[in-house]
Amino acid sequence: MLFALVLALLSGVAMAVQGSLNAALAKITGLLQATLVVHLTATITVVLLLLFPLSPGSLGKIIQAPWYLLLGGIIGVLITYGVVASIPRAGVALATTAIIVGQVTTALIIDHWGLFGLEKIPFTWWKALGLALLASGACLMLKNM
Repeated sequence: MLFALVLALLSGVAMAVQGSLNAALAKITGLLQATLVVHLTATITVVLLLLFPLSPGSLGKIIQAPWYLLLGGIIGVLITYGVVASIPRAGVALATTAIIVGQVTTALIIDHWGLFGLEKIPFTWWKALGLALLASGACLMLKNM
């Protein structure tokens, strides 16, 4: 569990750096153009990583997946575009905070209902309090604008 949390923390760090890099690229190339470049370089990276498999798996099993599980790529484009568009206007810290509030809220709903075949993890009042504190922190960051 500790390893997973450290990995998640590092992913959050990478997200803030990536969003900043993508926003800077978009100033030069444009929003959709930067989104395209980000996804092309990501595709090339994954193809290269598939040459040295880090985990077991089979692309041949893709036909067994329900159609809605293939929406991740489309959602990824929307996420990248949203991050690239929001960071220059709101700043890295505020945009990232809004992203995190949205992620945690949605994650709590997905956990509670066990959506997409994931394990159900019940919503509790402690989680509600944590979400309220997180949203309050986001509101405090808005006060400095």
